[in-house]
Amino acid sequence: MEFSQLQSTTAICPSLFNAATAQDGILSRIRLPAGLISSTQCEALVQVVNQFGNGEIQITNRANLQIRTSHALSLEILQDLQDYGLASSESSTDGLRNIMASPTAGIDPLAKINTIPFVKQWNLYLVKHPELGILSNKFSICFDGGETISVGDRPNDICFKAVEINGEIYFSLHLGIGDRGDSPSAVGRLIHSKQTLEVLTALTEVYRVYTEQKLNQTHSCARPPRSREMIGAWGVENYLQLVEENLGYSLKPLPLCSLPQERSTRFEYKHLGIHAQSQSGLAYIGVAIPLGRLTAIQFQGLGDLARQYGGGALRLTPWQNILITDIAEAQVEQLTREINGLGLSISANHPYAAIAACSGYMGCKAAHTNTQVDAKQVAVYLESCIQLDHPINIHFSGCDKSCAQHHPSDIALVGIQGKEKKCPEAYRVYVGDGNTNFGKELYTEYSAQDIPNLIAQLLKTYQNNRRDHTQTFREFVNQQS
Repeated sequence: MEFSQLQSTTAICPSLFNAATAQDGILSRIRLPAGLISSTQCEALVQVVNQFGNGEIQITNRANLQIRTSHALSLEILQDLQDYGLASSESSTDGLRNIMASPTAGIDPLAKINTIPFVKQWNLYLVKHPELGILSNKFSICFDGGETISVGDRPNDICFKAVEINGEIYFSLHLGIGDRGDSPSAVGRLIHSKQTLEVLTALTEVYRVYTEQKLNQTHSCARPPRSREMIGAWGVENYLQLVEENLGYSLKPLPLCSLPQERSTRFEYKHLGIHAQSQSGLAYIGVAIPLGRLTAIQFQGLGDLARQYGGGALRLTPWQNILITDIAEAQVEQLTREINGLGLSISANHPYAAIAACSGYMGCKAAHTNTQVDAKQVAVYLESCIQLDHPINIHFSGCDKSCAQHHPSDIALVGIQGKEKKCPEAYRVYVGDGNTNFGKELYTEYSAQDIPNLIAQLLKTYQNNRRDHTQTFREFVNQQS
């Protein structure tokens, strides 16, 4: 077979058509808008994983799926995945970042608007406009409908956040204008829900023209500029002025002081467990996925359960967990038993529920530690020695890039090159809030092999000395001198 008939494997930020070569195989990323995947699509992907992969499927922090194969996939396999809707029919835009929405979009009783139709319309627009393939593959869009489980604080270039004004639903426009990993910021523009797609089109077109101009000015292999670089060069108001010229009308101003106060992100694991939907008589169950990784058997099993008990689809979350939705309330108990039978938990207080880890040095050259193995050892150890009554977010990062999780954690462990020859793998340990993105430094260097016992001791100290059972770990450590 000619190389041109094989999947490319030279990407830094992988997609399906341009995968990345890692120490543990060829890494392909399956882009699933809003994290939605049907039971039939689960079957198709499992067949590929069983035939060419390592028998494992991973959820990412943008609700994509990742698979690792022993060699590049053939054109025939790529076309099959396209036929099943697991890849865009337009390969040039399939590498753009996944379109984000709350995993409870359309089923959350507190949502102001269902954002799934916006996700689908924008995805269709990308398919019809291959010229957008020149944009940075980090270009990212988010729709937040005001759900309890919010994704509005996730790092994105453009975010539409639902607000209600005088009984009508609008979106407040937020743009990524800060540093890497920062949440998008409100820019004082109000967009009626009916204008959302045309405004997004104009925002993107102005960015596309800027990208084209920059690429024409530099060497053909130059990296496309990020949208935040464009905004940094022009300023927000100049960018929006060009957008308004493209639209042919002015965007409605929105005084930032009139925006509702941002909600706490402490709700981020509330999707785990059993919850009522907005649809009468139906519920959804959030399943905790260990480090976002499932065996092909578990993944297929969840897909089958979604078909048997739910709406025939799974919803992936940015916290690397899974929802099964549209379950008749009378079948919730039986479905919970079936999920447990797959070796999975639905408890938000399970040690695995809130642990995040990057790929570590097995999948990334920048990492100093084997984060996946270390995180698994912590979860197993905690399960054997402590009963959690709050989700504890533990973040393992193989280096200081913080790829697995951009928002603050309760405990952060950042891989470093250890000084001890006998224990070369080590972590810098952080807790709570502090003067770094990771929190307050607790230990400059701590041996990787001793991390499970350290975290267990930290959590036992918290449970034994907290003000009362409502005080969170973060609140407890922040009050310590």
